[in-house]
Amino acid sequence: MPRLILANLVTALAVVAGAGCVTHQPALATTAPRPAAKPSSAVRALQSQLDAVFNAPIMAHAAWGVDVRSLDRGDVLFSLNADKLAMPASNMKILTLAAAAQVLGWDFRFATVLETSAAVENGVLRGDLIIRGNGDPTISTRGNRGQAVFDEWAAALRAAGITSIHGRIVADDQAFDDEGVGPGWSWDYLEAGYAAPVGALQYNENTADLTVAAGAVPGDPAIVELAPGSGLVVVNRAVTGEPSPSGSRGAIDVRRRIDRPELEISGTIPAGAPVIRRTVAVINPTLFFVESARNALVARGIDVVGAAVDGDEIAAELPGGSERRVLATTMSPPLREMAGVLMKVSQNQYAETFLKAAGATRGGLGTTAAGRRVAAETFTAWGIPATTYVMSDGSGLSRYNYIAPSTITAILARMYADPVHRDAFVSTLPVAGRDGTLSTRMRRSPAEGNAAAKTGSIANVRSLSGYVRTRGGETLVFAIVANDFVVPAATVNWITDLAVEILANASR
Repeated sequence: MPRLILANLVTALAVVAGAGCVTHQPALATTAPRPAAKPSSAVRALQSQLDAVFNAPIMAHAAWGVDVRSLDRGDVLFSLNADKLAMPASNMKILTLAAAAQVLGWDFRFATVLETSAAVENGVLRGDLIIRGNGDPTISTRGNRGQAVFDEWAAALRAAGITSIHGRIVADDQAFDDEGVGPGWSWDYLEAGYAAPVGALQYNENTADLTVAAGAVPGDPAIVELAPGSGLVVVNRAVTGEPSPSGSRGAIDVRRRIDRPELEISGTIPAGAPVIRRTVAVINPTLFFVESARNALVARGIDVVGAAVDGDEIAAELPGGSERRVLATTMSPPLREMAGVLMKVSQNQYAETFLKAAGATRGGLGTTAAGRRVAAETFTAWGIPATTYVMSDGSGLSRYNYIAPSTITAILARMYADPVHRDAFVSTLPVAGRDGTLSTRMRRSPAEGNAAAKTGSIANVRSLSGYVRTRGGETLVFAIVANDFVVPAATVNWITDLAVEILANASR
């Protein structure tokens, strides 16, 4: 960190420690701040400290958007470009979860159903087993839930007298559209696990495991393996390098072709180096799901003669809903539990799924466009002007998204003021120095174990928005968004964290 900014920020932090304390009467937060009044000396001191932080020379070419309000008093404590639109990165998930919670409810669960229209004779299902879903994102290796679900299905089939399926395993994904990738996502990271497409049937968060291991001797091709069902063909150009005395793991590059379903692996891995592991986004979530389900049933002793099939490929052959009978129904955990994964680890697939599920409540397919309409209706009812945000996707991965920081704080204030939402919503947020994406940030500071906030991170964008309690016992809501910077992202996070620590140490 350059000496000038370090000196300025350390001085700012030292000044805030001497701030005085005044008593206050708590009041319910509202979405609209009170009219500006002459700030007290304590507030002026706080504003001076934050001015020094956000006007540090190292960020002279970047853009900050900051809004800080008191939820107890309803006034604005600090504002910097608060009404200007900025790219929010994963702070978009605040809007997505707020809308989903309002529309779906915290007890909402996804349902995945095993159905058939075929007869059962002497333990044999004489036709297809159909798996119909409406988006459950939790059937995965996270918490071994996927294995538990497949165990449940094998047991349910046996309970129905089925030990063998003389038909196919067919996926019915008609609850959602087939646009798995969000609007405005960049082509050059679509292979990454964090950019996995979304579908009505989803396994392992729509990612396949990629491993790259060194060959026997330098010069040998690297050993590359990709979990089955990804829909990708591996083109291996990676080689084994000389052993690394420093223990380097080498440099492996993974790229997905945009003109065909190929995954190109290049670079070097030193002989004797540990295996490199990556998660890779699958091409077709539905086919990946049904192939994984078929393999799981076979592994559990249910013989399956037919192939795994995406129902879209045989739509004309599929029996209608009235012709099917239900063999088993699996419910996801409630939204209040799933939302913890969404926010604490910033899971993009969950966000896009929740947005589509919210859209489906108005009838028809679950689509991103329908989800945006439902979200807009919700925010309008809350008094949030449509001119203060542009919602493109649910996760914040898109660079088409824009939000004014004051809109983020308004929605956060609305969630906090509503007893239906407050506890459930706040509990989903990462806690400074304790868990989620904030587990290593703001440690040994007044914000540790205190600030609860959503992080955001895409190229040249960082954001942090949430709640913090001051040294004087006042609850604040804040939104801090940085755009257009070229300094290291760690520096931007450091400045952001220092601002939150100043808020945590404040008193009036």
